[in-house]
Order: sequence, then C-alpha cells, then structure tokens
Amino acid sequence: MSGNTEMKESVPTAVPSKRLRNGLGLVAPSYATSSRWFIGISFVIIAALFAVPFLSDSRSLFILLTQIFILGIFAMSYDLLLGFTGIVSFGHAMFFGLGGYATGIFMNRFGATLPMLLLSVLVGMVLAALLSYIVGMLSLRLKNHFYAMLTLAFAGLLLVAAEKWRSLTKGSDGFTFSIPEPLKNRVTLYLISLAAMVLIFFLLRRFTGSPFGRVLQAIRENEQRAESLGYRVVHYKVIATVMAGIVASVSGSLYVLTLRFVNTTVFSMDMTLNALLMTIIGGVGTLFGALIGAAVIEWAHHFLTGLASIHPIFERWIIFFGLLYIVVVLVFPSGIAGTGQKWLLSWRLRRLKADNGEETS
Repeated sequence: MSGNTEMKESVPTAVPSKRLRNGLGLVAPSYATSSRWFIGISFVIIAALFAVPFLSDSRSLFILLTQIFILGIFAMSYDLLLGFTGIVSFGHAMFFGLGGYATGIFMNRFGATLPMLLLSVLVGMVLAALLSYIVGMLSLRLKNHFYAMLTLAFAGLLLVAAEKWRSLTKGSDGFTFSIPEPLKNRVTLYLISLAAMVLIFFLLRRFTGSPFGRVLQAIRENEQRAESLGYRVVHYKVIATVMAGIVASVSGSLYVLTLRFVNTTVFSMDMTLNALLMTIIGGVGTLFGALIGAAVIEWAHHFLTGLASIHPIFERWIIFFGLLYIVVVLVFPSGIAGTGQKWLLSWRLRRLKADNGEETS
C-alpha cells in the first residue's frame, strides 16, 4: 500500500418522495434537518449575546461574559486535542501564555496601536505554531502520555524563563500596559471577544466535520487501525496540535487585553486544569460543550466569590466548586452537552420507532 489510502464515502442521493431508512429498518433522521436546527439555535443564541450591550449597561456582566468567551476559546482548543484526537496535554497553558506575553510585550514596548496589536497576535500565533510543531514531532511518534509529560516540561520551562527574564517580563510581578484607544470601551472589547469566539467555533466545527477531522476521530478511536489504512497518523496529530496551539494563543492575547496586565500565571498548571475541567464539564468532543463548561465554571466562580460578603465560609469557594463539579459529573457523566446529545438521540430513536410502528400498522 503506497501513500494514503483514499476512502470514498458513498453519499446517498436525496429522494424527495422517500425517507431513508437505517440498518435497523427504521426511518433515519435527516442530517440536513438536524444541521438546520443547530444553526437556527446557534443564530438565536448569538443574536441574544450581541444584543446584550443594548439591553444592559452592567460593567460586571460585560466582564463576566467577556471572560467566558475568551476562556471558551481556550477550552475549545483543548477539546480539539482531547475530544477529537485523544491527546492529553498537561502544559496547554504554554500556548495561552505565549499569546498573552506576545501581546503584552508588544503593547508595552512598541506602542498601543491597532496595527501593533494585530502584529502581536500574529507573532503569538506563529510562536505557538512553531512550539506545538516541535513538541508534537518530538513526542507524538510515541504514546500520547509522552506528549502530556513533554508539554508539562515545556510549560514549566517557559514559566521559569518568564520569571527569570525580568528585563523583558518583569518576573512573577508582571507588568501593566496600555491598549489601543478603541478597545478601552468594555462594550467594544465584549463584541470583539464574542465575534472571535463565534468565528473560531464555526471554523473548528468545519475543521472537525471535514474529512481531515474524521481521520482525527478515527485515530482517537483506534490509532493502529487508522495507520493500517495508510494514514500517516503522526502528521495528522501534529497538525491538530498546531491548530490547537494557534487557537490557544489567540485566547491568551484576548485574555491579557481584558486585564491590561500579564504575569507568569498565564503559564501556570491552573490554566491547563481550567481548560480540562471546562472540557469535561461541558462534554468532551463536542466543541459547544467547551463553551458551556467555560460558562459554568466562570459563573460559579463569580457567584461563589460574591457570597463571601454574606458569610466568611464562602471565601473558601474552591471547596463548594469541588462539590459542584462532583454533582455535575454524577448527573451528566458525558458532560452537559454530551449527555444532552444522548438524551436527544434516545428521544429521537423512540420517535422513529413510534413512527415506524404507525407506518407498519
């Protein structure tokens, strides 16, 4: 077998007068109908989010939603690795941090202008792509846990470098910086973060739904079988890690813009654990679940810390967050979005059986 084996999928021709049946003899649900429903619901949610600035002027609400959008992008980049390729990363924050420091340093050293901001985001994306390519080529030829350990080592290395290179990064104290004048308006930054999240979500959805994305999912399910079919597994996995690194870098750039501050916490293990928790709570391998997980975690953090003024016990909000996480995992074992998909599939299957029962009778 030479090169990649081309696997041709037979696409059934749409017949208006007949409904397709699946292997069980039941009338199969229309994929086009499901896709239209998804696009319709997504459009309603996006329109509602874009309308928020016209319905409310709450500064705290803008800050909370902006954080959800940005960390949702970060969680989607992690889901691309864990959910669609089956790669576990313990140092995914290094790509997030590269984007954050690239933007912070450019704004601090070269002036807070829009062209310089765009250049800083581009530089962060290029650095993240190069680093993810190097780490991927070094480790992904072996088992996935080697990639997890190597990313952890590289993240630790970058953390130490950021702490010691004080002339550039100001060490663990970090530094503040100015941002372009148009972005000083919270509403503008809110809309930019929302637009970035929507654009990246649909790009990643298209990417994972493409033939390339189907190969990634085949690798996740059975790497040996995918390789036996002629696919160069390492190349597919490296491209996925590069894509995830670029997306994480964009989220890091947006994150420091909202704070106008950057320090070494952007390289910390906590950032990677946040992305992991968001992915698991929302639903691994769903993309949309990563956004739900980001919303749940950020809202829970905001709500629980706000209760500290009521009783001192809520200052230990992380304990209550742990309890919340346990409850969510027990109620939604496949994540919120994943479990919802299973419930929807079960309901549709019952409907199909009922429809077919009526047709046969």
